[in-house]
Amino acid sequence: MKKTICVILVLVFAAVIVYSCYRIWGIQADYKKEAELHGAVMEYRPEDPSEFVNQSVIDLQAKYPDAAGWLTVPGTNVDYPFVQGKDNGYYLRRDIDGNDAAAGTIFMDSRCARDFTSRNTILYGHHMKNSSMFGTLKAFNDKSFYENNRQGVIYLPRSTLTLEIFAYMVIDPSTEKEIYNPALSDTYFDCVQQNAKHYRDIGITTEDRIVTLSTCAYEFDNARMVLLARVLPERP
Repeated sequence: MKKTICVILVLVFAAVIVYSCYRIWGIQADYKKEAELHGAVMEYRPEDPSEFVNQSVIDLQAKYPDAAGWLTVPGTNVDYPFVQGKDNGYYLRRDIDGNDAAAGTIFMDSRCARDFTSRNTILYGHHMKNSSMFGTLKAFNDKSFYENNRQGVIYLPRSTLTLEIFAYMVIDPSTEKEIYNPALSDTYFDCVQQNAKHYRDIGITTEDRIVTLSTCAYEFDNARMVLLARVLPERP
């Protein structure tokens, strides 16, 4: 009997090891796949334009019709194209080619206007443990980093938007629903000031346009990490 139990335990232990190795291999394969695709689309990364047109974004859209633009947050690894699907589920686990991918694709809320004329434009990305996608937005949790990294850039086909970061939050989306309202509710600014871990008074008004970058956080169940920015007047 003891010998049988020992054999069973050995087999169970071996199965656990095999499964763990398989999971690790799968995760690493997902990371490699995402890195390779990211490297491939970097040829479309916009440079600071000397003209009003971002030709690289136009070329990106010619190959990937759902592509809406390109997002860069200096000081982080966020330097990606973003898409807009027919709903908010399609690109959650699909890459920009539409293939299954654990890292998904950074995507714009399907309720928002593609040209960023919505009052609150929301972009979602996974919080990947290898720091890809929106994984490095966690750096804004540090007060010093937050204070020293104040801007981002969004490249659209025919405009370039500078983002002025004004808040970093960790919230429960089921209770702080104002943050995910493209129209902005009357209680939006109160919600931000009451819940922000870091907040900067930049004189924002109800006439401003907001961009919300959202990803998962792990401080509590269903937590979301949110970085908020104001869209500055278009350039050049």
